[in-house]
Amino acid sequence: MTTFLYSDADLQAGLAQLIAADPRLVPVAAKAGVFSLRRREAGFPGLCAIVCGQQLSTASAAAIRTRLFAAFDPFHHDTVRKARTDKLKRLGLSAPKIKSIREIGKAVARGRIDLTAVGNMDADEAHAALTALHGVGPWTADIYLLFCLGHADAFPAGDLAVQESARIAFSLRKRPDAKALTKIAEAWRPWRGVAAHLLWAYYHAVKRREGISLEPAAAKKKRAKTAKTKKAKKKAEKRKTRNG
Repeated sequence: MTTFLYSDADLQAGLAQLIAADPRLVPVAAKAGVFSLRRREAGFPGLCAIVCGQQLSTASAAAIRTRLFAAFDPFHHDTVRKARTDKLKRLGLSAPKIKSIREIGKAVARGRIDLTAVGNMDADEAHAALTALHGVGPWTADIYLLFCLGHADAFPAGDLAVQESARIAFSLRKRPDAKALTKIAEAWRPWRGVAAHLLWAYYHAVKRREGISLEPAAAKKKRAKTAKTKKAKKKAEKRKTRNG
């Protein structure tokens, strides 16, 4: 059964369960101190807000989100996906992010995904459903599940701040990549989302700054490569049609 984090009380209850399962986290929690649950709006607005933050600093992402949501009120998937490209660019969105937002809006409009109901799936199944959307990589999917839906077992293993926090907390020789951190986090099921909150708080306490929470560059390159391949395929099909 899926567990959700709706309040700080839920977060603290999950933390107690997490520490009981992995005592190595006792000193991590002591250093992190008291921290709060981080939640965002769910649905199309929430996922678009996260897409805005891909590969950007917290401040830059917040500025673009503010302009985007101010320009579309209410923030409906049909209105946003049908907006002029030049308008979206003036708000600070890059061409790849405009395409991602439009494709997500199209998927919602056509009923290919329910961005709220996806939270009722187990973490791995929900992750797969979200990453099937154009422009939604592993980091984006996990951040959405954790912050927008409060999924207690969602774990953004690709988050750079979480990785660095784990390196320091467990005295690792180098920062673990997503694959290595996912393996470490297996011991934290079904409270991996709580572990992520803990590691962000620990990172903040140790580094004295907010976690950058960037999607790995590799994921960005993979999305760009996929988009380029699809574009080339469409051009080839058009040429074939004309020549046929």
